[in-house]
Amino acid sequence: MPVPPPSETARAVVTGASSGIGRELARALAARGHSVILVARRGALLEELAGELRTAHDVAVEVRAVDLSDATKVEVLAAEFAGREISILCNNAGIATFGPVAELDAAYEKAQVLLNVNAVHDLTLAILPQMVKRGSGGILMVGSAAGNMPIPNNATYAASKAFVNTFSESLRGEVSSRGVHVTLLAPGPVRTHTPSPEEESIVDKVVPDFLWHSSAKVAEMSLDALAHNKMRVVPGTLSKAMSVAGGYTPRAVVAPIVGGFYKKFSAE
Repeated sequence: MPVPPPSETARAVVTGASSGIGRELARALAARGHSVILVARRGALLEELAGELRTAHDVAVEVRAVDLSDATKVEVLAAEFAGREISILCNNAGIATFGPVAELDAAYEKAQVLLNVNAVHDLTLAILPQMVKRGSGGILMVGSAAGNMPIPNNATYAASKAFVNTFSESLRGEVSSRGVHVTLLAPGPVRTHTPSPEEESIVDKVVPDFLWHSSAKVAEMSLDALAHNKMRVVPGTLSKAMSVAGGYTPRAVVAPIVGGFYKKFSAE
């Protein structure tokens, strides 16, 4: 069975909807007729996006300004979703840090795991039973090519995305025969526009322009892949190269090479 079509009662959930891929996923879902629930910390940005989507498309849009690194707030949100008709869940929210773990803020590293791992797990567990019972649903997991290998100077993020990557593909093996689609998006560098020199972050400066992928294009590719129940979508040259390297290169070889590259990001 395909991913459920839009309906008045069902909602598509997008976490991390205030920017980047999440915002473009929300736009793409609304353009395809789905009513959406937007989830992120920054409520003002969500309200702005909600107004845009309501004006451009005849869909219902709900806003949930929630910090998904707060386990108590995730518990409340998960309980709500368990009692709603959720047709699509896009687990997109995530953060990253760069540099040696011993030199990073421990509280922020813990928050990164709560957001990148626990929130993904909790929200998936909340909506999965209803999807299996209905025999239809779609779950898009935003993992990363970084989750395919050890990455010194990006350790917490790489480990958290390794969980998402493996959880997604394992879950798919359990539910694909029961009408529920599960697709893993493993992108490399993604951005909405090419920044001016004044706007450039350290990542923009280190990664060449030709390796960046458009957030809007990635969102469309991801939803198309979910509709066709593809296991994994890997947009971009760098993400494809990292996926191959992670799968076929000895870890003792790849770790210092990739770690040296990521060390450059810790300069900011």
